[in-house]
Amino acid sequence: MKVLIVENDPGIRRLLAGVLAPLGPEIVECDDGADALAAYDSQHPDVVLMDIAMPRLDGISATADLTSVHPDARVVMVTSYDDVDLREAAAAAGACGYVLKEDLRPLLSLLEPPRKP
Repeated sequence: MKVLIVENDPGIRRLLAGVLAPLGPEIVECDDGADALAAYDSQHPDVVLMDIAMPRLDGISATADLTSVHPDARVVMVTSYDDVDLREAAAAAGACGYVLKEDLRPLLSLLEPPRKP
């Protein structure tokens, strides 16, 4: 599995990579939503972990741009904002998940491959 982390804080990028380590993914990073589409095009990740608050282009706008070009892209918002309006905006932009940075445990279950019966 290849994961693109779009996050402006290098410490949070390291934290996310550490949380994902049990899944053994290849990690690709970029530090702003403005670079997310180019990174997606060059790296072809299986999933994108997208922050909301970034300096040049916010994660919701970047998700909308990305999913308009790649409708099958799997984008999970990873944010500090526990806000109903932002959750709805993220879903409308094409995000398939929304995880709070204060509790990243749900992230693993979102990314784990389905278990065979």
